[in-house]
Amino acid sequence: MVKKSINFYNLEIRNILSNTHLSSIPIFHINIYLTVRYLLVLLFFLSGYCFSFSQVPVTETEKNEKLEQKVEDVIEATDAEVDYSYLIEELEVYLKNKMNLNNASVEDLQHFFFLNDVQINNLLEHIKINGKLISLQELQSIDGFDMGTIYMLLPYVYVSGDASDKHLRFKDIIKEGQSQLYVRYQQNIEPQIGFSAIDDSSLAANPNARYLGSPYKLYTRYKYNYYNNIDIGITAEKDPGEEFFKGSQKKGFDFYSAHFYMRNVGKIKALAIGDYHVQFGQGLTFWSGLGFGKSSEAVNVKKNPMGIRPCSSVDENLFMRGLAGTFAIKNFEISAFFSKKKRDGNVNAITDTLANADDQLSVSSLLETGYHRTPSELSKKGTVDEVIYGGNLTYRKRLFSIGVTAAKTELSPKLDKALYPYNQFEFNGKENLNLGADYNYIFKNINLFGEVARSENGGMAYLNGAIFSLDPKLSLSVLYRKYDINYQSLYSSGFSEGSKVENEQGLFLGVMAAPVRAWTFTAYADNFSFPWLIYRVNAPSKGFDYLLQVNYKPSKILEMYARYRNKTKQINNTTAENGLYFLDNTEKENYRYEIRYKVSDNFLLKNRIEYVKYSVGDSSYTGFTMYQDFQFTPKKLPFSITLRYALFDTDNYDTRIYVYENDVLYASSFPSYYYKGSRAYILLSYKVNRTLDLWLRVAQTYYSNQSTIGTGLDEIKGNAKTEVKAQLRVKF
Repeated sequence: MVKKSINFYNLEIRNILSNTHLSSIPIFHINIYLTVRYLLVLLFFLSGYCFSFSQVPVTETEKNEKLEQKVEDVIEATDAEVDYSYLIEELEVYLKNKMNLNNASVEDLQHFFFLNDVQINNLLEHIKINGKLISLQELQSIDGFDMGTIYMLLPYVYVSGDASDKHLRFKDIIKEGQSQLYVRYQQNIEPQIGFSAIDDSSLAANPNARYLGSPYKLYTRYKYNYYNNIDIGITAEKDPGEEFFKGSQKKGFDFYSAHFYMRNVGKIKALAIGDYHVQFGQGLTFWSGLGFGKSSEAVNVKKNPMGIRPCSSVDENLFMRGLAGTFAIKNFEISAFFSKKKRDGNVNAITDTLANADDQLSVSSLLETGYHRTPSELSKKGTVDEVIYGGNLTYRKRLFSIGVTAAKTELSPKLDKALYPYNQFEFNGKENLNLGADYNYIFKNINLFGEVARSENGGMAYLNGAIFSLDPKLSLSVLYRKYDINYQSLYSSGFSEGSKVENEQGLFLGVMAAPVRAWTFTAYADNFSFPWLIYRVNAPSKGFDYLLQVNYKPSKILEMYARYRNKTKQINNTTAENGLYFLDNTEKENYRYEIRYKVSDNFLLKNRIEYVKYSVGDSSYTGFTMYQDFQFTPKKLPFSITLRYALFDTDNYDTRIYVYENDVLYASSFPSYYYKGSRAYILLSYKVNRTLDLWLRVAQTYYSNQSTIGTGLDEIKGNAKTEVKAQLRVKF
């Protein structure tokens, strides 16, 4: 076995050298990469004698892999920062307090993001017909539960014939509740212009020439849980460049968030006080927080709304602050929410000195960065009062649900964007009312779902879809959406190619097939169009996106996949004739190969190679990256280590390649690799005792063809950027 592994990796290295354009990468980078690879092969050999392959448990990385892949796909499509810590935290609660499948409801099982509605229904139907599960091995006899899904589920569940005897008593809450405190410190080592010295006269002439605060980022959070019923949290964050306990931030952190959340207590399905998120339907009418779209899991296109849930992220603008609750009366669920908070906005200058200032005051845009590092950024902080209120009424049975949602948004001052042809139908003004209805129906192994929504100006949005589980080895999905050019919503996250639920229509088809053991094929095709203009496209346009992925997993210790993705869109030609722009076709092709090899219970190796080709008009650009991961997690020692070394070479920003990186607990890192160079990081975790855990992460990016990194105040004079992150967690 060890000899075969060595030969396999030697062959792979020869193939890489012969089939890629590594000649454009500095030779010492290649030498480092190959040295790392050969060291890892040596570890293969040594571990083959030291460890047994007979027991290969599911690791934390493998548990979260599906979620990480979904988030990676979202970031590739939108460039948005995604906070998915809440989903991981929920799984951690079930790691400590496992769910009894015999007593689980539909809502309980929906917390496992890797289960779809058909699987959940098949599980509950199996229990209804055959009685309570006797053992977890019985899951193999239920339609839709393949071994991959079962392995994902096992760490969080158990089966028992006993009914739950957990009661919400004050003394139990105090005695059995669990508290955790996190403190995270992060900083770039190389100096940036925004933190460099400047003389007083120059700073007086340009107050925004430097950041006001220190260069480190600080995050702290207190979290209390009583099983999955009570969640209390306080979060605070200071971004690099923001002041801390001085100047504009005399109260310490720039951003504070707090919440009290209670779930499944009598008639109360959910109660949130403080900061929270609201998610209903398929995201057209109202949705705040994380929402997934297209991903390599081509069949799972349906959103699973979580209703009202706590907000623990550090997104400083796109959340709700106030009071919300969901109450159950027989088969009805009634939800209501009220939110009032301040948002950042660019204030327009008052031009008419004779008119009433309050009537003229407006903002040209709503900001989402949350940065308050310079006098200019501070002047935009909290300039908009946002009030949101509404509710949802849902009739729910196990196989069928239908709901209606209403949400009213009020802004003061009003939003008054500069109008251009492409954005003239977007929301402007002080108020907007969104109304919508959604449905979900399961007929045998078919899941039908959809939503229709209307904004106050009469704009409409429609989405309808179906997931067909035709066979345990074959599933199909189809989804059609049509969003009017004048549909308006500040809080929505529908399935779309663009970043907003507006000006788009499209048809999506997906398939998942596992015809033989160890092999899984997934593919999707999405045909979309934009009936009106969009940014940088001065005419109606269309595009096509399709993906094919082949997974091979012959055992629990080896898994690999190959992916091809092609996306075509249209964009303005760089030259105009008589003031008119013609459209060029753009095509982006991604080729990816990834292999994961679990050498033993302690060692995991992961390797990825990706090639990108981007064409626009008659021009063509390419990008390439490859990396090697090494994870060492000894069972009998209180530490773990993760290493990565990556090489990349891209022609420009359009050929950037997004890659997931392991990070400290509940943090996420999805950098994009572009230009030419290398990147490496090391992540160490150490369990001091039962109450204290420590993490340290050091990552460095080296550019071989750049003399500066970044722009403006973030610019670094040099070709290397080093990030240090440290975190501690105290459990009590």
